[in-house]
Amino acid sequence: MSQSSSHDFYAVIPAGGSGTRLWPLSRSQEPKFLLDLLGTGKSLLVETIERLSPFADENHVYVVTGEAHVPAVMKQAPGLPTTNVLSEPSPKNSAAAVGLAAYVLNALNPDAIVGFFAADHVIQEDSAFQEVLRTAIGAAESGHLVTIGITPHEPSSAFGYIKKDGAFSGEGVHHVGEFVEKPSFLDAQRFLASGNYLWNAGIFVGKVSSVVAAFDEFAAELGAPLRDIAEALSAGENFQSAWDALPSIAFDYAVAEPAARAGKFLVVPGSFGWQDVGDFASLAGARDNGAASDVIVVGDTTKVHPHDSTGIVVGSSGRIITVLGMKDVVIVDTPDALLVTTKDHAQDVKQIVESMKEQGLEGIL
Repeated sequence: MSQSSSHDFYAVIPAGGSGTRLWPLSRSQEPKFLLDLLGTGKSLLVETIERLSPFADENHVYVVTGEAHVPAVMKQAPGLPTTNVLSEPSPKNSAAAVGLAAYVLNALNPDAIVGFFAADHVIQEDSAFQEVLRTAIGAAESGHLVTIGITPHEPSSAFGYIKKDGAFSGEGVHHVGEFVEKPSFLDAQRFLASGNYLWNAGIFVGKVSSVVAAFDEFAAELGAPLRDIAEALSAGENFQSAWDALPSIAFDYAVAEPAARAGKFLVVPGSFGWQDVGDFASLAGARDNGAASDVIVVGDTTKVHPHDSTGIVVGSSGRIITVLGMKDVVIVDTPDALLVTTKDHAQDVKQIVESMKEQGLEGIL
């Protein structure tokens, strides 16, 4: 391995969720992390695994995903050992996914360092990301938990924030003052102006033993059962009932926030072209070729004919799509569903999905 740590390093990729804000492109049976959203010929999951290859070969990469997605994960990443794909019987949010992997690894190598990386984020500058990750791994050898914060370039209320506190030993490493939930736009402007806040990308690094200790101390209602579940999983035993009883909570709320208040979290700022492709507006930004007046096309460009329009068109139905005189339009045309909205309403697609779910239309979700 070419990374700078003297410890073994494991990469864990929690790959859950259905990407409801990207419906009908992303579905519960084929969520966004399994899709080639950037036109590279590779899914976001595969790109994440490859980005981490200087630190962890496939024997040291774990993917935590839903039972329904295990076959697709194994098909896209055939080099992963089958025991490295940890199957969740049902969605239980990020704390359970992170904890399950941590307790599994704790039985194998508690002294190793582990990093947790979302499966559906876009990083445009791999070398810059890898340099920041090396710094985070070095900081994690102290026993602290470490997060990588994204240097913000605009005020945004779409992300959570991390407040930097005093410097820690080592260049570019700071104590975390607090984790802040998604703020109002006015607060986001204030955060940006202060220079003390970073976007929370949900990237965490720490010694395996430190992650487990944080669960035991700050989220015992998760830690104790997850320890038993990890043992059952490794032994090939059924753990459905214990999993069903777990609370559904995000890692940030369950572990990161109380650990930061206890002074146990560090942050490394980074700037490497990070994007959370959470809706069609952000997908358009990730696919933007610099021509602001153009319609960005995901799919067969010969099928899309825009005139005097801007926005994004995603086509997989095979139909011809013409767009005339539309600004910031979002059109997603699939064989069984059509979405027409605007970039301003991209975040609201999730509400449409929830409404259709209430109407019993799960078959197209």
